[in-house]
Amino acid sequence: MLCLAGVVAVACSSGASEEPKGPIVFGDLNWTSAQVQNRVAQYIVEKGYGYPTEVKFGATIPLFQGMTRGDVDVIMEVWLPNQEEAWAEAQSAGSVFSVGQSLGKDWQSAFVIPAYLQEDYPDLDRVEDLKEDRFKALFASAETGGKARLVSCPIGWVCEEVNAAQIRGYGLDDDVHVVNPGDEAALNADLYGAYEKREAWLGYQWGVNEPTIELDLVRLEEPAHSEECWATTKACAYEDTTILIAVHPGMPAAAPEVVEMLREWDFNLALYEEAILWQLDNPDASIEDTALWWLSSNRDIWGSWVTEDARGSILEALDNGETADGWPE
Repeated sequence: MLCLAGVVAVACSSGASEEPKGPIVFGDLNWTSAQVQNRVAQYIVEKGYGYPTEVKFGATIPLFQGMTRGDVDVIMEVWLPNQEEAWAEAQSAGSVFSVGQSLGKDWQSAFVIPAYLQEDYPDLDRVEDLKEDRFKALFASAETGGKARLVSCPIGWVCEEVNAAQIRGYGLDDDVHVVNPGDEAALNADLYGAYEKREAWLGYQWGVNEPTIELDLVRLEEPAHSEECWATTKACAYEDTTILIAVHPGMPAAAPEVVEMLREWDFNLALYEEAILWQLDNPDASIEDTALWWLSSNRDIWGSWVTEDARGSILEALDNGETADGWPE
């Protein structure tokens, strides 16, 4: 087996049991829920099991490719069906496997509007309505040439291509002008800015994103998801997403106790929403602050994922105010 990075490389060396524990490399996907989960997992892995951790920051595709090469050991969020093709190919090649789910089922849609807008325009309730001149004019801006401005997925996310296919499938090319923000922060700022002014806004959101948790938003109605539709035109709604935890196949031999902890992982949507609501109430808090707050406030929950020895070490670290060495600066 090719030995490239992190903990996997240590397992491949001779006398691995006598070597210091190698770092476990987390794919630091460029959205908040994945980073919150990473920070919690890093703390548990470092303080509970004694493995150093590192992160590689990036977008969906390059980080997943990094895992298949062995440069990344753990990705806490693989979104299916968005990454279905790449996931199936990597599984068949034996370069990744899943230890279970994180967050749980979640929704996503490219066609979300503020609830106040639908109250003002009750006839605007379907994606098909965007073909009407009056609704195109409602969302048009100086740069859209009379088309409705739709703020889609950040550049480099798989849903960037999926949303573009949906727009083609619905026959909206002549009605919608797509804007792809540079990152999650830009997407959210665009929505927050419009919402504060009670302006028209149309775009992509998903269930665990901060604006969706904090604001009153509405999804425009779409035809129901079907496998046939998704395999052809994509002129239908997203299927509710299954979010997997993926690990490199070298992990069970190199860090079996960490893999077992990840199999017990149950950071579900309700727990994540609790963490984000705390972060929204504490706007100066970093993601690392949120992770520390969550760990301190939910000792019985994460304590059920770890061994007794690990739990004691993590509690001691929390009580001493320690942070994780592998958290990014």
